[in-house]
Amino acid sequence: MGGAKLHAHHVAELVRRGDLSAYEHVCQILEKIERIEDKVRAYITLIPDIALEKAKEVDRKVEKGKRLGKLAGVVLAIKDVISTKGIPTTCGSLMLQDYIPPYDATAVERAVAEDAIIIGKTNMDEFAMGSTTENSAFGPTFNPWDLSRVPGGSSGGSAAALAAGEADISLGSDTGGSVRCPASFCGVVGLKPTYGLVSRYGLIAYANSLEQIGPLTLCVRDCALLMEVVSGHDPRDSTSIPTEPKKYQDVLEKGVEGLRIGVPEEMIGEGVDPLVAKEVWRAVDTLSELGAVCEETSLPSLEYSLAAYYVIAMSEASSNLARYDGVRYGFRAPDEGMDWSSAYSKTRRLGFGPEVRRRILLGTYALSAGYFDKYYLKAMKVRTLIKRDFDEAFKRFDVLASPTMPILPPKIGEKVADPLSMYMCDIDTVPANLAGIPSISVPCGLVDGLPVGFQAMAPPLGEELLLRVGYALESQVRLYERIPVV
Repeated sequence: MGGAKLHAHHVAELVRRGDLSAYEHVCQILEKIERIEDKVRAYITLIPDIALEKAKEVDRKVEKGKRLGKLAGVVLAIKDVISTKGIPTTCGSLMLQDYIPPYDATAVERAVAEDAIIIGKTNMDEFAMGSTTENSAFGPTFNPWDLSRVPGGSSGGSAAALAAGEADISLGSDTGGSVRCPASFCGVVGLKPTYGLVSRYGLIAYANSLEQIGPLTLCVRDCALLMEVVSGHDPRDSTSIPTEPKKYQDVLEKGVEGLRIGVPEEMIGEGVDPLVAKEVWRAVDTLSELGAVCEETSLPSLEYSLAAYYVIAMSEASSNLARYDGVRYGFRAPDEGMDWSSAYSKTRRLGFGPEVRRRILLGTYALSAGYFDKYYLKAMKVRTLIKRDFDEAFKRFDVLASPTMPILPPKIGEKVADPLSMYMCDIDTVPANLAGIPSISVPCGLVDGLPVGFQAMAPPLGEELLLRVGYALESQVRLYERIPVV
């Protein structure tokens, strides 16, 4: 059992005041990593020497009275699908095991500019394809709340590092729930921003029209703080929204009185563990007691969201991953005496894991002649219907609520042998990606000692609403005070 964790906003405040040495803080986290990382396995790459040198720079700034950034001395873990200059970025795949990017992602640039200290790159499902962080070429990550269970995915390493005290904050990416799923399973806060609010420059592509970089934090205030840093327009990303960063922390204490919260029946009914549903309804009741107006509603098109999502995501993956051919960069299988076609096939067969190969095959099939209209085009039409349903719902409600995940964290190995069962776990998270709206997961309770996530969704650029709801709920539940045993 560890001690109480300092939240990131506390760390930054203490470092700025000179009450905490950034160097000593990094040393403490490195000691924790050395003690428990072999059990949790949250990281693919650790950079202790670089982190300690950066910490010394921060401390020198304090001594000289120089301006310090919003994340001064805060230890940051980064999902291994986000580019970091000079630091290996593998995407959890043999295909990129030796790839070292020549540039930082915009989100990384902005965090480092605010004096965040990168500690390492976290484990993930290969190319962000999975919900358990077992589909990694570097082995699985384990859930700090129960080491026999998965941490969720695909940003499982980022969430597990936080829950285990191996980082103060982390960055993940969310294509169909990959920030919110591990946030739910690991009892931390995870936010999928509005599509285009956080730059995707430097995010290695899986499904361009769906994915977003998002924060994972121990508490909602840290989430607001990290969003202030990484959000905002970026001319290098053509999908970036021309908007300025907001002061998200300023809205946290506005409360939820008068907010209208809808609970779609399609997201909390059939397929949701009754014990999970009970905790989520308890959270809804808590928000009602705080002054929100809560009622059930219906979004009929959500019945088709999972099928539409997987057709679109796999189709985009098929296109994006075509670049890994063993010629330009990345893994290349021994191919002496082979023609180009055979060498290309062998490289991709050995370089990609089974889940990635499965999704490429399904996506290629959906895009092939004779099936494009039947699958991909139809999925895009369903996506439009889902977006319309959300637009209509947000005329009546400020926020929509549901479980983040329909089940508790499964045991290691339980879902890997049954891909369809794993895909079904995304039923409540994929609609937000299809509609491009923001969505947050906040811990709302425990079932058998395992955390349950409460999901809230808002209209585009409605992050302030989500943070208000999350902060209000968190102030009552305070699950961050429960420290996992690792």
